[in-house]
Amino acid sequence: MLNYVITFFILAVLAAFFGFGGLAADFAGIAKFLALIFVVLFVASLIYSIITGRRANPPL
Repeated sequence: MLNYVITFFILAVLAAFFGFGGLAADFAGIAKFLALIFVVLFVASLIYSIITGRRANPPL
């Protein structure tokens, strides 16, 4: 998910550089939204590991 945040941030910078202000704002909004979701899920996984005493094993 963090890869998507970085991708949308780079797209926002490129769009702003080429003069597409509205598109850059949209990309920046998406990047902020994904960053917020990333932080919420990260904190939830930290709380889970503290409460249960074990790590969450993501599927491979």
